[in-house]
Amino acid sequence: MVKNNPPYYIKRLMWLRFLVLLMLPIFLYRLFIIAIVGHQNFFLQAKNQYYTQEEVPSARGEIFAHNKDGLFPLATNSKKYQIWAVPKNITDKNLVAEKLSGDIGQSKEDIFNLINNNKLYIPPIKKRLEEAVAKKIKEMKLEGILVVPESVRFYPEDSLASSVLGFVNFEGNGSYGVEGYYDDQLTGYAGSVEAEKDNKGRYINIDKETLAKNGDDLILTIDQNIQFFVEKTIGEAIEKNGAESGQVIVLDPITGGIMAMANLPNFNPNNFNDEAKSDQESGKDRFTNPLISYVWEPGSVIKPIIVAGGLDSEKIQSDSIGGPFANFVTVQGYEIHTAQNKAFGTENITQILQHSDNVGMVWVGQQIGKDIMYDNFANFGFGKPLGVDISGETTGSLLGKKLWREIHQATMTFGQGISATPLQVASAYGALANGGKLMQPYVVDEIIHSDGTSNKIKPKEIRQAIKPETAKDVQNMLKAVVDDGYGKRAKVEGYNFAGKTGTAQIAKAGGGYEENKVNHSFVGFGPIEDPKFVILVKLDKPSAVEFAETSCAPVFHNIAEFLINYLGIEKK
Repeated sequence: MVKNNPPYYIKRLMWLRFLVLLMLPIFLYRLFIIAIVGHQNFFLQAKNQYYTQEEVPSARGEIFAHNKDGLFPLATNSKKYQIWAVPKNITDKNLVAEKLSGDIGQSKEDIFNLINNNKLYIPPIKKRLEEAVAKKIKEMKLEGILVVPESVRFYPEDSLASSVLGFVNFEGNGSYGVEGYYDDQLTGYAGSVEAEKDNKGRYINIDKETLAKNGDDLILTIDQNIQFFVEKTIGEAIEKNGAESGQVIVLDPITGGIMAMANLPNFNPNNFNDEAKSDQESGKDRFTNPLISYVWEPGSVIKPIIVAGGLDSEKIQSDSIGGPFANFVTVQGYEIHTAQNKAFGTENITQILQHSDNVGMVWVGQQIGKDIMYDNFANFGFGKPLGVDISGETTGSLLGKKLWREIHQATMTFGQGISATPLQVASAYGALANGGKLMQPYVVDEIIHSDGTSNKIKPKEIRQAIKPETAKDVQNMLKAVVDDGYGKRAKVEGYNFAGKTGTAQIAKAGGGYEENKVNHSFVGFGPIEDPKFVILVKLDKPSAVEFAETSCAPVFHNIAEFLINYLGIEKK
């Protein structure tokens, strides 16, 4: 019997049918994954081909000083460039490292070590490149290398007022000064945009847009011309007197506004990273503003504050007479000497200040008593922060009243055993100048918001420290110090100024005082008929002269004379 075998092609069709039936469940499963489960993922992949979500950066607010012609920029923004790398896309890493090394100031080996991997992302190889260098690198068309623009903080005057300004670090955060204190206001916040793009990357339909808010601009109380002159003058004084460093504050006694604030040596905020390395090697710290962050025992410049408390409490009168005073007095077994070991005999209060007589001041303190002395220090702002709008303010130290012994009360009358910042002392003299009001010091005069509105800062009175008539009495006493006392070198002919010298020993951390090293200071104000400014001058460890009357009083004179001419103050 002959079998009817199906033709060969029939068998192939049967096998094909079998395979189709076998693959159908797999196909249906994949279709389910694509159409149902993976729909969102594939949709997003397709969407990303034509849709974008991008951050819109905000611009940091600028900082301005005043001058006679209007506003002067101290901190602005400059366009620079970063070099980014995608190591995964770099075939010849050795070649790329070699090409870049000649232009970005890094060795070939360092660059190679950064890109010698298959990562998709690494931190920028270089930041803050100038446009010419960035353009040159871009024209090289190096594989896996991107040139990206960035906004960088720029300080047009380099180191001018750097202790006031601070700087912006590599992360874009404000550090020190007003850059640190007002960082939130200066920064603003970034915006975003979600939109469709065409094949050339242009927006064709914006779905959602959040506008960036640029940072606020700050207008400072600092006057650029005064600041420049003050920095120049204190720099010359440091060199002339062999001092390690020096500081000056110029303060408006009526408002508390800071017209100038100088600290030398200073730093260039444009090169803060190099400056930080230099400080680390030398052990210095030029970023910290010593006028608000470092304290010192102020010495004799504190004496008018003590006298003011005694007059205000009526424990002494302006015509009170004490003595005869020897060249020293013994308190609790400690000998307290006059600065030049000279006995001044019988003195009134004005003469005690004119002679800067430590022994006479101990007597003044004994008339006042510790309770009034302590309260008077507190009223003038010692022992607490003043609230200045610069990062880093410290308070100094004022020993608790219950801990005072007789020797503490005695030494505080001539500025030992109490510590303060130079700003605290300058502000206290501001109260002597303006009729007894302790004003809050400040450096930002006006905030300009990104929408064009502004906020003018109003002067703030902290408290009435002493009565107006008391302030007037002390003014006249300090005028006598400038006219006929140790402050004669501060005098400006034709004008009435008040002031006091201070030559202070330097306290050691473990107790006692440094041998043969002192700090000099002079604080004064005027013209006393209508005070326009307070000036504090301080020199740290001068080696060429012995007393502040020779070192700091002439600096006061030079700055006061400049201010008289610059501000157009007429003779009275």
